[in-house]
Amino acid sequence: MEQGEIESRISENFDNYELFFLTERTKKLESKDRDLCGVELKEEEGIALRGIKDNKAVFSYTYERGEKAVLALLSSVKVVAPFVEPDNDAGFPGPFSRYPVVELYDGAGLKATPEIKASLLMEMEGLILDYDKRIVATRNCELQEEEIEVEIVNSKGLRAKGRKTLYALSALCVAKDTDEVSWFDWAWAHSLKELDGRALGLDIARKAVSFLSSEQIGTGIYNGILTPQASCEILGILSGSFLAESLYKNKTKLRDKVGEQCFSDAISIVDSGLAGMDGFAFDGEGVPSCENTLVEKGIFRSFLYDTYYGTKFGKPSTGNGVRTGLKELPTCGRRGLFVKEGRADLYGRMADGIIIEELMGTHTANPITGDFSLGAVGHLVRGGVRTPFKGVIFSGNIFELLRSVREVGNDIRFYGTCGSPSLYAEGMKISGK
Repeated sequence: MEQGEIESRISENFDNYELFFLTERTKKLESKDRDLCGVELKEEEGIALRGIKDNKAVFSYTYERGEKAVLALLSSVKVVAPFVEPDNDAGFPGPFSRYPVVELYDGAGLKATPEIKASLLMEMEGLILDYDKRIVATRNCELQEEEIEVEIVNSKGLRAKGRKTLYALSALCVAKDTDEVSWFDWAWAHSLKELDGRALGLDIARKAVSFLSSEQIGTGIYNGILTPQASCEILGILSGSFLAESLYKNKTKLRDKVGEQCFSDAISIVDSGLAGMDGFAFDGEGVPSCENTLVEKGIFRSFLYDTYYGTKFGKPSTGNGVRTGLKELPTCGRRGLFVKEGRADLYGRMADGIIIEELMGTHTANPITGDFSLGAVGHLVRGGVRTPFKGVIFSGNIFELLRSVREVGNDIRFYGTCGSPSLYAEGMKISGK
């Protein structure tokens, strides 16, 4: 059964409908003890359906094909339809005349030989193991390759089709001296040649060794740096405050704050559908991706909308209908949320303070109020000399923390769908010994 026939069969059963076609091909390589120890291949192809009948919105998905796919989709929604309440705001976007042109597909990388990809992975592991004699093991040394193809069609005449590739390198390093520490990090790119395994491996090894002989530091109020990794974790907690869904449910402190100074004037925050690992020419509903300025020099400018919550507020979608996979409905979410890069080299001139490298327990933070109490590891800097610390609690409020940022670094890095450079903040509360 051709795609057009599937659309025809589906259209007979709904007032409005959307079909989401997804194909994902993944390959994972793993190395251990300087040798390739595992290869995992996976391919999934499926269809998701959102249908509206008498203002009742239903959802189903299937990995079947052809006639079996149509029967599976329709039989599933018929089961749930009697239990669905009408929703006048349910709907789909209309057609768009153009989409941004963006190069996110690396065909050459997909065609690269297994030997080339394995050598990239094993070179990274070898650099870690050879960095210092105190490094005793590596774990989770992996290269993952993903090819994604998406097509979205709906009854309003929308048709969107695109593809992209993702490559990710990761590794964990174990170092041992009088104590034992580990450090995990990862990097990703849309193109295989953009992955720098050497830089990643050396950075992981250096960080692991730098945390040997860590101790608690004293309780106090410190000025210092949040690294890109730590800053991205903070930004991830904050991200829900920018969503129209949070606004509708009264779960954001930014309600009625548009145009107000809510953060430090050093902070500018953007959500771009073309940045981060979720970068694509369109969102999960087929709306063209764009760049949305949320915070401009500390002033809050806008919320993020998908089609559903845009309808509720009388706003156009900002391209923030996010799908995490075939089995999930699109929801209002961040695409590529990042703090705009500054010009400062924060590390080169800091003689005294702390550097927070990693935060633990971010899931315990309150995304509505912004209150947090997190485990932290990092380095205490005195007279330019760094001493590692661990076992401390970093507590405060995210909104207050981002009001205390004085400088923004020039080293932006994306972790998944969040990106940030290093941030220099004052008045960070640390509970230690």
